[in-house]
Amino acid sequence: MNVLIPGTTIPFSEAVRDTAFSAVQPVLEATGGLTLSQLSKLTGLGGTTIQNWIKRGWVSSPRGKKYSDKQVLRILLINMLKDAMKLEDIARLMSYVNGDVEDNSDDIIADMHLYNMLCRIIFTAEEEGVHDAVTVDKLIDSEIEEHSGDIANAVKLRKAMFVMVTGYRCGVLKRRMEEVLTGVLEEQKAGSLGKKLE
Repeated sequence: MNVLIPGTTIPFSEAVRDTAFSAVQPVLEATGGLTLSQLSKLTGLGGTTIQNWIKRGWVSSPRGKKYSDKQVLRILLINMLKDAMKLEDIARLMSYVNGDVEDNSDDIIADMHLYNMLCRIIFTAEEEGVHDAVTVDKLIDSEIEEHSGDIANAVKLRKAMFVMVTGYRCGVLKRRMEEVLTGVLEEQKAGSLGKKLE
């Protein structure tokens, strides 16, 4: 099962299973937004990375020195996909779903609904231990059907969500592969060193 809520450094808990963003929302409401250092801590991203995403137009600019739920959600969505996809492709995918980052009127779905839906699909797939395309499609269809009132274009959203769920899972597998590879290479190095010392 997921150890962390996707895109964050927050440990997963059943309390936020259906509304993952609710793990972040109380802090945003209490403080009127997150500072760059708080956002860095939440996501594990460096401040310069976040600022670069804003400069590139992938995330809307914060007001003052505080990041609102809109900026935080967009950063979480990008962060959860960055291990498997090129950043430019993520930005284009997000534009496909929600058009101009500064304009909510062209959004197929609000970023909060998108994020929570993606997390529910990811959590369900992991709980059931299934990641094949047919099952992922069924989970996406179920979410879209259940939340159809919040969605402007279900066909576009279905395609984008498939890419996002699959991309997220690929990123998880890539990180795990890199962990195992590091261990293998360290064992190999230790073995070579041991032979030289004999």
